[in-house]
Order: sequence, then C-alpha cells, then structure tokens
Amino acid sequence: MKYPFLFFAAVNGFLVVALGAFGAHALEDRINVVMFDVYHTAVQYQMFHTLAFLAVHQLARELPGSFAPITTARLFIAGIALFSGSLYLLAVTSITWLGMITPIGGILLLAGWSQLARACYGKKDA
Repeated sequence: MKYPFLFFAAVNGFLVVALGAFGAHALEDRINVVMFDVYHTAVQYQMFHTLAFLAVHQLARELPGSFAPITTARLFIAGIALFSGSLYLLAVTSITWLGMITPIGGILLLAGWSQLARACYGKKDA
C-alpha cells in the first residue's frame, strides 16, 4: 500500500462521519442525554485522531525507514479502538464496566501523541 497512514485516515474519517450521523439521527431519541453526550465524545475523539493521521503521514515522509510513524499509528489505532470504541458501546448498551476500558484508550492516545512529539523533536528513530 502506497500511503497506509492516509488510507487509515480516509477509512477512519468515513467511519466517524457514518457513526456521527448514526448517533445524530438514530440514537437521539433512543438514549438518554448523558449517554448521547458520551457518544458525542467518542465521535469527537475519533475525528481528532483521524486528523492526527495526517501528521503521522507527514512524519513517515520526513523520516523514511523510521519506526516512529508505525509506532505512533499503532498507538493511535489502539487508542481510538479502546477509547472511542468503549464509549460507543457504553452509550448504546449502558453496560457501565465498559467505562473502565476508556482510560486505557486515553493512555494509548497520549502515548501516541508523546511518540509523535518525540519523533518530531529530532530523534530519527524514536
């Protein structure tokens, strides 16, 4: 695949728009206000990190052969899955223990941002 990070951004962007529309149109009258806000948070964070993949793509172009973009991408993917995924499921199922997974996803997202910053600071193979 020529541009894997842009590909992921495109697929993830499609999913976040679809999930956002689903939430706005199909869930608005089916879940309570608190769970609707939880769902909205999941959409927002997924979209923020979809855009972050543009920076990962640029990093891959600037540091060819470096593991930094791959590591950053993996952290973001896992973070999106656990953070936004757990919030989506929590909102539509009200299974409260799913909320315990969310912070793990948040830590992975923070780790992704830290890896991106570390690589951009100047260490060639962060």
